Amino acid sequence: MKPPRKLHIKSYGCQMNVYDAQRMVDTLAPEGFVETANAEDADLVILNTCHIREKASEKVYSELGRLRVAKEEAAREGRAMQIAVAGCVAQAEGEEIVRRAPTVDVVVGPQSYHHLPELLKRAGHEGRAIETEFPAADKFGFLAQPKPDAIRARGISAFVTVQEGCDKFCTFCVVPYTRGAEVSRPVAKIVDDVKRLADNGVRELTLIGQNVNAYHGDGPDGKSWGLGQLLERLAEIPGVARLRYSTSHPRDVDDSLIAAHRDLAALMPFVHLPVQSGSDRILAAMNRKHTADDYRRVIDRFRSARQDIAFSSDFIVGFPGESEQDFLATLALVTQIGYAAAYSFKYSARPGTPAADMQETVSPVEMDQRLERLQELIDSQQSAFNKAAIGSTVDVLFERPARREGQIVGRTAFLQPAHVMASPDIIGQILPVRIDSLERYSFLGELATPRTHEPALSFIATGA
Repeated sequence: MKPPRKLHIKSYGCQMNVYDAQRMVDTLAPEGFVETANAEDADLVILNTCHIREKASEKVYSELGRLRVAKEEAAREGRAMQIAVAGCVAQAEGEEIVRRAPTVDVVVGPQSYHHLPELLKRAGHEGRAIETEFPAADKFGFLAQPKPDAIRARGISAFVTVQEGCDKFCTFCVVPYTRGAEVSRPVAKIVDDVKRLADNGVRELTLIGQNVNAYHGDGPDGKSWGLGQLLERLAEIPGVARLRYSTSHPRDVDDSLIAAHRDLAALMPFVHLPVQSGSDRILAAMNRKHTADDYRRVIDRFRSARQDIAFSSDFIVGFPGESEQDFLATLALVTQIGYAAAYSFKYSARPGTPAADMQETVSPVEMDQRLERLQELIDSQQSAFNKAAIGSTVDVLFERPARREGQIVGRTAFLQPAHVMASPDIIGQILPVRIDSLERYSFLGELATPRTHEPALSFIATGA
């Protein structure tokens, strides 16, 4: 038998890339690849890239410089190392990657990584392989399914892609160009994936997509199902204790999704709903297709369905043409909504997007000052939200051993980490925890009741 080949994947960016990296591992497993944490020892290194943030591609080229040295060292040892660049930078830059970094063997876009085995073989014969076209066939029908041992090793939480691409064309965003138009997977395929995960110990599922609540997959009844209907079906699967989804667009929140939050105990009351700005003028320039009041009304609909629901969001400061009054409108929106968490960034132009050609730039100094003011407000809200839990008892889904010996860490319904001193056999269980204190963003507490009779998940308890 041939010895296994070592595979190292470094992923950047979004949850979709985490999911894609796992599916690359599953795709390459039948080819004899096993994962390694050390890039220098690998026979294949894949950089699974993201193009959303500033200087994303430069980080990739910097990493490729380090890998060139590792590849040369491997060659001196008589060992062949292949290097692949996958993901959105690969899609956006294509042949430019191999021009700037000739050490790269394979460039593959996010819609084509199911072709990795063939691309690696082609690179071995021809010296290089590039595939960045959007294939006509859906990649999900060709991906190898994860083995039970692989599912168990990944823990009790998992991502499941239900939708890819985006048709919104926000002027700052590259996603429509790197991920393509919106495509939704059939309900039956998603149900099969979730059943397989639940049968192997996964307790929490996060449904992901670039615009996940635009989901419109073919249902078993021959009709198009929305995200709310899909969540209702997945909540029926034995073993599924918690459901989440990300990332949403305010324009695509329909009544069935609101009803799901009202009716499904498994659907967590924590919604990531990006708004980007509180100024209608800037929202129009961003082509967000909603106003600040539209967004507020969506929040009100969620809160009318479930009073304990909490929100996170995304914000961009310094978008071209943003005035102080525009920025103050964002602060006013944040103050009115009240967030449990949020992500905020300085605007950075993405080549090829309409906003990249806008001339009314905001100075770096103003961007820095505005970002600091916004983050100060968001941090104060997050701190208040977390401190409100001290002294209460909350349900925690326990995930893994913590760094401190004897501690087990899990997460609340609002994704807050919570640490308790306990035996590892509580991993995979949802147990009530009395919250005693807060250390930065993590809770410390004690189990509020004796352990339940739920069976332990032995593959986690042993530290696998």
